Amino acid sequence: MNATVLWIIAVIVAIVGVVQIIQGQILFGIILCVVAALIGPGGYSVFRRRR
Repeated sequence: MNATVLWIIAVIVAIVGVVQIIQGQILFGIILCVVAALIGPGGYSVFRRRR
């Protein structure tokens, strides 16, 4: 996968997580923010094939 695509997905998931926190769904919002952090910075190395 392209690293840029993963960053875009991570940003979208993070925005949805923040919106969920504002709406009062704290646990679901925190989970989404953690998932976004895993996808964004570490996602490229996680999903990249090793040679």
